[in-house]
Amino acid sequence: MTIGIPQGLIHFKQPYFWEIFFNNLGFEVLLSPLTNKEIVESGVNVADPETCFSNKVYWGHLVWLDGKCDFIFVPRLKTNHEKLEYCPKFFALPDLAKIIVKTPILTKTFDERKQRFVRSLEKLGARLNKSSRETREAYELSLLKVKELKEKEKQNFLNKISSKKPKIVLISHPYNLFDSYVNLRIEEKLKKLGIEPIFIDEIDEIEPGNASKIDFHWEFGKEIIERINEVLKHKIVGAVQISSFQCGCDAVLKEFVEKEFRLKKTPFLYIIIDEHTGEAGLQTRLEAFVDTL
Repeated sequence: MTIGIPQGLIHFKQPYFWEIFFNNLGFEVLLSPLTNKEIVESGVNVADPETCFSNKVYWGHLVWLDGKCDFIFVPRLKTNHEKLEYCPKFFALPDLAKIIVKTPILTKTFDERKQRFVRSLEKLGARLNKSSRETREAYELSLLKVKELKEKEKQNFLNKISSKKPKIVLISHPYNLFDSYVNLRIEEKLKKLGIEPIFIDEIDEIEPGNASKIDFHWEFGKEIIERINEVLKHKIVGAVQISSFQCGCDAVLKEFVEKEFRLKKTPFLYIIIDEHTGEAGLQTRLEAFVDTL
């Protein structure tokens, strides 16, 4: 049996984990390719025009997988271990996916206000005819592998922080930061301008003193603010926040993010991206921003 996983949006909320987990359960995994023009166009064609750009990209990955696997895995993410909610757009993904593609959708609700993650995982395993013991073993092995991969990323972050180049922190959701097609290769562009870009998601450990004092409703709001407090301990010359067009959550969060950098007198640039964003315009804005530093 082959399980397809769209390589967009919620895939980046738990990078590596799901493909490793299903492999450990004994299934083949088919990841959709990295985002490209065709995938974006497919997503735009099937998506509600009022949805955010990141969702449109996700639908393109879903359409690419249609007919190529036995099931497409689309979890329903509701709350994390801190009982904070994910983006409301995540809640309906499995229902919408069933409308958009013909391939059966494999799904499970992960709501840690009601049930621990591992217990929900056991119920998902039961749907695949796996025992609780088999599912738990696959889960524990997956955690070990993910930890190993994150240790390598941590070293990469430490190398960046120790670099003598001027450092700019890139702030966004992981599905914008780590998808170079979506963000128009902003990391590459900044490097060519002599800048060392640091992704906010590369900061994994938060010191107790940097915990957010704001009572956030959304998990990513708390994560981003705490990581900003952490990265500001280092010599950061500027910050760039990337937001998908029509992201309602970011419209609220942007004011909190900008305030953190304004208090530290750190230059801040806000960029909105969608399927019409051009590379030339982004290049010009980045060059102008770097010139002001």
